Amino acid sequence: MFYIEDEWHCELEPKAYASLKDAVDELKNKALLDWDKPPIVAPCSSWRTCGRQYAIIEYDDTVTPYVQKQRLYALEIDAKGQRWLTDFEYLYQ
Repeated sequence: MFYIEDEWHCELEPKAYASLKDAVDELKNKALLDWDKPPIVAPCSSWRTCGRQYAIIEYDDTVTPYVQKQRLYALEIDAKGQRWLTDFEYLYQ
């Protein structure tokens, strides 16, 4: 299973995704939103100079507690724009 986490604010989103592609699709949707409005706006008081750095985390859910298998730094969003940190194009070929 895959989760999305904002690394800069230690916010793990509650929704699990069945595949890496599903998680990337969600981040593609987030990338279309305004950086300075919910749900993208950073939760800190310095939000105007901050942003979000999203990672996709894969967990092995066949064991308890879950074990992290990989962490992919995926997307940064802030006042300067958006930057993809990993190339996921191979998922769409």
